[in-house]
This record gives sequence, structure tokens and C-alpha cells, in this order.
Amino acid sequence: MAKRSTSSIPAYKRRRKGRGFFGWLIRIVFGLIIFSILWVLAYRFVPPPVTATMLGDLFAGRGIEKDWMSLDEMDRDMVRASIAAEDSKFCQHSGFDWDAIQDAAKRNASGGRIRGGSTISQQTAKNVFLWQGGGYARKAAEAYFTFLMENLWGKRRIMEVYLNVAETGIGTYGANAGSMRYFGHDASAMSATEAARIAAVLPLPKKRGAIAPKGFTRSYGNTIAARIGQVRRDGLDACVYEGSTAPKDKTPPPSKAQRELPGTEYETATPPPPEPDVDASEINLTVSDETGLSITEPAEDDPASAATNVEASAEPEEPVQQEEPQPF
Repeated sequence: MAKRSTSSIPAYKRRRKGRGFFGWLIRIVFGLIIFSILWVLAYRFVPPPVTATMLGDLFAGRGIEKDWMSLDEMDRDMVRASIAAEDSKFCQHSGFDWDAIQDAAKRNASGGRIRGGSTISQQTAKNVFLWQGGGYARKAAEAYFTFLMENLWGKRRIMEVYLNVAETGIGTYGANAGSMRYFGHDASAMSATEAARIAAVLPLPKKRGAIAPKGFTRSYGNTIAARIGQVRRDGLDACVYEGSTAPKDKTPPPSKAQRELPGTEYETATPPPPEPDVDASEINLTVSDETGLSITEPAEDDPASAATNVEASAEPEEPVQQEEPQPF
């Protein structure tokens, strides 16, 4: 029997078939949108149980250490250090720092060292809902989830989730677990110096350590510590603490014995003796203008630019560490 030609199928049936395909496509897209909204909305109230990065550590045979701590309990200097290091406009933007993105694009196009323009909101979207790496598809999904978080969570929740899921060491997630790992006490008792050290390892947590940092990591930590006071004075953390009942100062509890945590075989396990908080006057810094805080990691190829005013977060490659006399 001869096969029926397409031309013999009535036009209205072909149109119906086409509408059926696009109808299913629309249903799938609509379903994904509803699912993503419910997913983001759920994490407004409950901690994310696991992330893609955590699963990667588990599949690699490493254990993971995480210990959720609310912002009401966490020392405020940890929030300020994160803003100073990663996103000085956190309370001003709506999820995207367009100036930082344009600056990073120009720098990358000119052949300079690759820099990112991601805000804390974008980093949280990537850490919680997506995977590490690049690509246009992931960037588009990151922008979408950032938009949802900014509108469904608010700044305080974004910061709280960020400081509990960001990688702070090999197999270690969150500021509280990082504080236990490096300093032997929880994040409610961190000093400004300790908070700055945690913030300094955030861009490259598998390559940097907060215990007795050297060279580049130490100088970057010094810069962050010196700017914590400016974040407080200029109210750059106001969107996080406005109307909060969190105490401003807490009496540090007795230090706990440091636990054996994943990845400690890669770094020094003995914490250094307590150090005084870094005084900004002891550090050679170039202070930004009156428009507010501006900080990035010091350029590795130009020591004189250790505190230059770049309105973007940076994720530089780790240079060979050299012992330098620093107040840190």
C-alpha cells in the first residue's frame, strides 16, 4: 500500500499537530517556572540541605562539614568582612552591580587578568541552585535565580544563606564551620581579624587557608580587616541589620578543642595565638573617595596597588606565597 503523502493530510490537522507540540513546550516551560519559584520560596524558610558543590566533594570521596548559624548568632564583623571583600554595593544594588560587570568585561576584553563581576546575590544563586563553572546557560540561569532571590528572600536572607553555604575550605561550608576549623570556636565569637581571614579565602577556598596566612592572602586579609570599620561607619550593612534584634557585641565563649575536619591534611592544623584586631593606621592603604567603600584583592603583579579602588569583587589566581612582614 502506497505511503500517504504529507500533502494529502488536511491542512487543519497539520496545524493542530504543530499547536500540540508548542502547547506541550509552553506547559513544560511554565512548569519549570512554577517549580523554580516554589524551590526558591522554600529556602526562604528552611536551610538548603545540600548544594552541587557539596555533592561534588562527596562524590570525590571527601566528607563535608557544615553547621548552620543564623545571622542573629553570627558575629556582625563576618557580614561586614564579606561586604568589604566581595560586594561593597550589596545594600545598594538589586542583585547586579552593572558598573562592576562592565569593568570586568572591559578588563577581560583587553587581555588583563580575568575578573568576575558577580555580586553576593549572584554567588548565592550559583552556590545554592546551580553548579560551578561558566557558560552562557549557567549565567542566564544564575541571573534568573538572582532575580527570584532578590524579590522573594530579601537582602538579610541572601546574606544568611551565603554565609552558610559558601565554601570556606576543603570540604568545609559556611562561616561557622570555617571558624570551628581554623580558630577552634564558633562564628559568634570571631574577631575582626578572624572574619577578615575567612573572607580572604572565599574566592579560592581549596587553595587558601585562614590559619597563619602568608604573602598575598595575608595582605588581602589585612586590607579587608582595615575596611570592616568603614563598612560599619558608612552603614553598608544596613540592609542586613536594619530592624534586627541581633546583639551588637557578645562575650566570646571559651575556645573549644579544634575538631578534625575534612581537608586538614592539606594545611597547618595548629591555630596561631590570639592577635589584636588590625588597625587601619598600621596598613598602607589607599582609601577610596567619599562615595563609599571600594575594595578588591590587591594585584599580584603590582604590590603598590594592594588597595586600589576597583568597584568589583575579584577571584584572582593564587600566586606563590612569600613570607612578608605584615601586622596580620
